[in-house]
Amino acid sequence: MSIELSGYASYGVFLLTLAGIYAVVTLGLNIQWGMTGLFNIGIAGFYAVGAYTAAIVTSPSSPEHLGGLNMPFAVGLIAAMVTSGLVAALVGLITINLRSDYLAIASIGIAEIIRLIFKNEDWIGNGVRGIAGIQRPISDEPLVYLAVVLVVLLLAYLAVEQVRKSPWGRVLRAIRENELGAQAAGKNVFRFRLEAFILGAVLMGLGGALYAHFVGFVSPESFEPIFGTFLAWVMLIAGGSGNNKGAVLGAFVIWVVWSGTELLTNFLPADMTTQASSVRLLLIGVLLQIILLRRPEGILPEERPHVGASPVSSNEAEEEAAE
Repeated sequence: MSIELSGYASYGVFLLTLAGIYAVVTLGLNIQWGMTGLFNIGIAGFYAVGAYTAAIVTSPSSPEHLGGLNMPFAVGLIAAMVTSGLVAALVGLITINLRSDYLAIASIGIAEIIRLIFKNEDWIGNGVRGIAGIQRPISDEPLVYLAVVLVVLLLAYLAVEQVRKSPWGRVLRAIRENELGAQAAGKNVFRFRLEAFILGAVLMGLGGALYAHFVGFVSPESFEPIFGTFLAWVMLIAGGSGNNKGAVLGAFVIWVVWSGTELLTNFLPADMTTQASSVRLLLIGVLLQIILLRRPEGILPEERPHVGASPVSSNEAEEEAAE
């Protein structure tokens, strides 16, 4: 049975679905940066690996690209997470001990290498023409897929929240705050950083797989740094680095703002329409600056537990100290 949606309702479902997909990716970034302090600027690479893996595993057989295994949706998600994790393990073994700024340079370079491989190696993903015909699970109804994305997001959030509260998560935060101190306490810093890098990449690959099935088409142009990396970072910083609720909230807020800027650019004069994308970036950049100046810890700051007291946010702690 088909569900008819009005124009505004259809746009709302589209907006919420993409925001939910970005929220999964942002949760992965929160593990890497928010919990561990890993400055990964190569998000788009793992996002692309997940999307292409899901497309190859679940799409029908085709002479134009690798795979075409026509497997179920769930198998595609699992394959995307495994492949992204394996790529992250390989990248991490080489780069994870680099200082934060060098890790950023290395990760963005690797992400571009991955994108260019998909662009130039036609046998993998049909080059610049991409892979089409990627089916949605259950049905093609947008509301059904929105429900699927929200369920996956909920499961991912609960899993990452459990990780944050676990002893493993506490070690990650200890490494972020004082790496030498954690090492002196007998913790294998390299192993913990590598594990966090892999787990974050797994969620980024999962987000890529959800995106591929939502759009039904993947190509190298879908994974430009602005879409796969820049927006995810803005979402995490705006929402609250280190706070999983903030990561999810930031994804929804920033995606609504990003989509809203697209509507605003429609009112630009005709001779400025070619500059619309630059105007949107400017508006997002201004918004990020305002957030950093007014709320440098994000909309929902990280909760820092006090010894012998219930966890409170750092903003609340500052207010109590002022009183």
